[in-house]
Amino acid sequence: MPLRSLLAFTLLLASLGVRAAAISYVDEVQPILTQKCVACHTCYDAPCQLNLGSAEGAQRGASKALVYDGTRTEAQPTTRLFYDAQGEAAWRRRDFHSVLDAQGGQAALLARMLELGRSQPLPTNAKLPADLDIAITRSNTCPLPGEFDDYARKNPHGGMPFAVTGLSDAEYATLARWLEQGAPVQSQPIKPTAAEQRQVDDWERFLNAPGAREALVSRWIYEHLFLAHLYVEGGEQTHFFQLVRSRTPSGQPVDPIATRRPNDDPGTNFYYRLWPIQGVIVHKTHITYPLSTQKLERVRQQFFADDWTVDALPGYGAQRRANPFATFAAIPPRARYQFMLDNGEYFVRTFIRGPVCRGQIATDVIRDNFWALFQDPEHDLYITDAEYREQATPLLAMPGQFDDIGDLLGLWLDYRDKRNEYEDLRRAAYADAPAPGWSSIWSGNDNALLSIFRQHDSASVRKGLLGEIPQTLWLLDYPLLERTYYQLVVNFDVYGNVSHQAQTRLYFDLIRNGAEVNFLRLLPPESRRAYLDDWYQDSGKLKMWLDYTKIDHRTPSALSLPGPDAKRSFAGQLLSRYAAFDARPDPINRCVNGSCYREGLKPQQRDVEQSLSRLASRPAAGLKVIEQMPEATMLRVEFADGTREIYSLLRNRAHSNVAFMLGEELRYQPGLDTLTIYPEVLSSYPNFLFNLKAEEVEAFVGQMQQVSDAQGFEAITQRWGIRRSHPQFWFYFHDLGERIRETQPIEAGVLDMNRYENL
Repeated sequence: MPLRSLLAFTLLLASLGVRAAAISYVDEVQPILTQKCVACHTCYDAPCQLNLGSAEGAQRGASKALVYDGTRTEAQPTTRLFYDAQGEAAWRRRDFHSVLDAQGGQAALLARMLELGRSQPLPTNAKLPADLDIAITRSNTCPLPGEFDDYARKNPHGGMPFAVTGLSDAEYATLARWLEQGAPVQSQPIKPTAAEQRQVDDWERFLNAPGAREALVSRWIYEHLFLAHLYVEGGEQTHFFQLVRSRTPSGQPVDPIATRRPNDDPGTNFYYRLWPIQGVIVHKTHITYPLSTQKLERVRQQFFADDWTVDALPGYGAQRRANPFATFAAIPPRARYQFMLDNGEYFVRTFIRGPVCRGQIATDVIRDNFWALFQDPEHDLYITDAEYREQATPLLAMPGQFDDIGDLLGLWLDYRDKRNEYEDLRRAAYADAPAPGWSSIWSGNDNALLSIFRQHDSASVRKGLLGEIPQTLWLLDYPLLERTYYQLVVNFDVYGNVSHQAQTRLYFDLIRNGAEVNFLRLLPPESRRAYLDDWYQDSGKLKMWLDYTKIDHRTPSALSLPGPDAKRSFAGQLLSRYAAFDARPDPINRCVNGSCYREGLKPQQRDVEQSLSRLASRPAAGLKVIEQMPEATMLRVEFADGTREIYSLLRNRAHSNVAFMLGEELRYQPGLDTLTIYPEVLSSYPNFLFNLKAEEVEAFVGQMQQVSDAQGFEAITQRWGIRRSHPQFWFYFHDLGERIRETQPIEAGVLDMNRYENL
């Protein structure tokens, strides 16, 4: 029923004295928004900043201001939900306009958007019109209520939900009645359980303990956990907390202090508080960290078991932000590094997966797949050698604190030179240290081995060594890990100007180079130059000459890596020696004995994985279908026993180098692209989904092997693809998230469909 007809019917009932039952926002409206809207409308990349994951977001409304703007010359005011303004009136003063209020005799903007979407239904499971721009980089109009009619004329397919199967009749009727009733909203505050509250109290007591040492440690911990979705081990799986600075102490309602960065001056007395996270949990921002009595005791031991003192607490400001090594120098570096190592996956996720939902600042400078290892603290000279640490600390300052566009080049050159002076110091110091061996690689827990997969402007991190043996590996020591975290998380401002963002991107390029060069020290010295030349082909050689220091190609390695390919030999031994920490064995991509499937599977499941392995880890030059595929494809396989498995098919794009901020497409090597196939949802941003029966997998693989052009891939998409217009699109899309909930319930959250392609 069209909205106008529904409203007329509602008014008729009212005139006859029949009152429609009040619609519950919590029980009826938010579930619909979660099912059909949140997949696009959350975080900073929500179109028009319309965040529909909570009552507060719906009431805040929309804005024409862009969060992602790589060309702005001035930093813009921050607009973080729950933080930067409280209440509808405050957001109106920040130029957000209502989408719920009827104005000027017209229905609410949200109602008109829903009606426009319903008036233009999509053909069943057909491709969208070619002229309908669904790219994440599209320019959103964000019409005000008075501009809607013009918007609708120019964008007949611009209704909501946008470019996807819409609401059911029942959902539409519920939202229509709610809007007609004035769209009342109610918050859904999270109330901790008794066990959770005890943990909250214990951690707040610890973080707010009196004393100079305690204050410095708490400040460091806050800067390292401010982004975390904290959860109490054994608590409710849907309850998460965030660490904030509040004007109010424990026992009182949290009154958050909204600074641009977590290491900005709070400007007043404050208390560290654990604040329940409100709204729908979405996977792309859901970076979890556990709390427990055991964890708290370990943190106490790490930071306070040694006898150290603080002469004076450091202040705040640009110089303090630029060099956390100097700011927190009084805290034993071993404690700081070990705290990060204990949950290495969390820290790498913060800067790889991105704190701002669209992480191109980080991802432009990394390969599409690589492995990350950590240097053992006992073999990290910054931890063990106080004299070296004193020399190195001043050189570890990072750019981005000053954003004068006119001085961008000067700022960059100054920090580049400091970094290179540090690399020269490091190379000389390690040349006199014992040769690195297997003991140089940290192996304390299952965070020791990590795999990173990039999908253009997003990326994912998983424990364990997944995929084929990658082109590059990183070996992160404490200065590398801490600088990466501060540069890309603590100090990065998504609302910053072009100078700030450029400095961030350029310096991270140096960090990546440092992690690669650090790894090369594990290989025989005579092999290092060839690997580096392979990683920095073509224009990369110019970057090596302009911005990087020379590598150590003389000091020996203690590893025995026989054969012509030392890196492959290293990877083979790594997989064998560290098998106990390899959290996710991967026989599909690294099939060595002909059995290309996981252990413990039923026969039909084994057959599926055996078939899929024929597509894995093969270059696109011999598997042309890869050239047609998006970067993160999901494959849903239904088995005869009623179960299903979901596999990620990740396209690993090859590049001659990743050393430059612009012109990435000029460095593609598409013939070297490969697929990683793994039985898990490995992306927050699915690009497409295939659904098929287990008995069809062999035919699917066979057709994939035969594809030579777009027409051949179109036939596969037509047969098995779940397009945005599929009548059951939302069932299949949300089943991806349900699979995460079944296997990793703490990690579950609504996935993002902004990057779902029109295949």
